[in-house]
Amino acid sequence: MNYEEAKTKFISTWGSLGTLWGINKAMAQIQALLFISTKPLSMEEIMEELQISRGNTSMNLRQLMDWGIVTKELIPGERKEYFTTEKDVQELARIVAKERSRREIKPVIKVLNEVSSIEDDGTEKTKELIKQTKALHDLTETADAMINKLVNQQQNWITKSLLKLFT
Repeated sequence: MNYEEAKTKFISTWGSLGTLWGINKAMAQIQALLFISTKPLSMEEIMEELQISRGNTSMNLRQLMDWGIVTKELIPGERKEYFTTEKDVQELARIVAKERSRREIKPVIKVLNEVSSIEDDGTEKTKELIKQTKALHDLTETADAMINKLVNQQQNWITKSLLKLFT
């Protein structure tokens, strides 16, 4: 496999995996392209490389910047905007985990707290709803706390901890 084939395969595979992060395929492909790029890329370079429209590229770059994964980089003497991504894999994982917690887990915790805090009218079905949603709330809150503790630790701590689990 030559460089172009490997690059295309990586970008395509990363794009398919994007849904596991909670992002769309084009967004993941843009991040993958920036991840393996040796220099910041302009929107036009991204569009050309991935064969996607300006609107799609612009929208997904904005979302990647909202996630904190992609940043604009100023190049002296250039009028175009250039983009780059976090290159450290562990830092990238920390950013994604933190953002997923903020966007997905925290809202679920809030809803579970509201639902499990309803007034107990004494019926069996209400008691069961309170019991099960409270248990789910507690489990989700504990998992979120563990994720937050993990992502707020030193990067090397993550690697060392994972290696200890598998050795």
